[in-house]
Amino acid sequence: MQNMTERRVRVRFAPSPTGALHIGGVRTALYNYLFARQHGGDMIFRIEDTDSNRFVPGAEEYILESFKWLGIPFDEGVSFGGKYGPYRQSERREIYKKYVKVLLENDKAYIAFDTPEELDAKRAEIANFQYDASTRMQMRNSLTLSKEEVDALIAEGKQYVVRFKIEPNEDVHVNDLIRGEVIINSSILDDKVLYKSADELPTYHLANIVDDHLMEVSHVIRGEEWLPSAPLHVLLYRAFGWEDTMPAFAHLPLLLKPEGNGKLSNSPYSRWNGMIPKPVKYLLDIANRDICLRL
Repeated sequence: MQNMTERRVRVRFAPSPTGALHIGGVRTALYNYLFARQHGGDMIFRIEDTDSNRFVPGAEEYILESFKWLGIPFDEGVSFGGKYGPYRQSERREIYKKYVKVLLENDKAYIAFDTPEELDAKRAEIANFQYDASTRMQMRNSLTLSKEEVDALIAEGKQYVVRFKIEPNEDVHVNDLIRGEVIINSSILDDKVLYKSADELPTYHLANIVDDHLMEVSHVIRGEEWLPSAPLHVLLYRAFGWEDTMPAFAHLPLLLKPEGNGKLSNSPYSRWNGMIPKPVKYLLDIANRDICLRL
């Protein structure tokens, strides 16, 4: 992987327009902003709106206004412009389709036609069912159907998803700037859905990998709730042949409620209306000074 002396630092904050901006998101954005400024880099504002069912009108504008009020500026992205756009994922459908095709052609993914009812039946049949190497050959997908059958189903307009084909029994190494090396065996990972024909949109896992690569993101600084997904993301970078330019990962510890039972980031405590922007920055900075030193 290229180090920071060879590669311009580029980070991103990429919220989904599904509601209000919470204090956990503010802290993540602040770390990204401070890291970019420390290294003379760029901060990107990207909207991840692939989940059309959870879209909230006006949320994008609210988030932008919140950062303006907080005094955390962006260098490029939605409403700021830049040469790597569009920065709204719903406007990048054709880009994602291209990369879905790459995975399919290289046998890194496959098409699955299983209905919700069929998946429920399999869950009832197999305890702790997971769609993976141990079960995929029992399902209705392009690995078990002939090419003619697959083409006919698509021509009939049958809905399908594209799943990532994860090979079992492989140790996946994730080098985290905060935690060090994290190793997870691929056998515990399921064949994640990457694309849905119903809305012709990718899932988060595909979209964020493609976008980070094309936008030349050098560091992904995000909450630790994304750490379990990191091995999948490493495997996706490898499947595309992008491992040499894969960004460095840093997974921030969660902000907990004062009483310690649950995340502060999506609780009533996170309604920061009425706070003064500078103290918000100050408190968030000193709360995790050891993390700042590791970054």
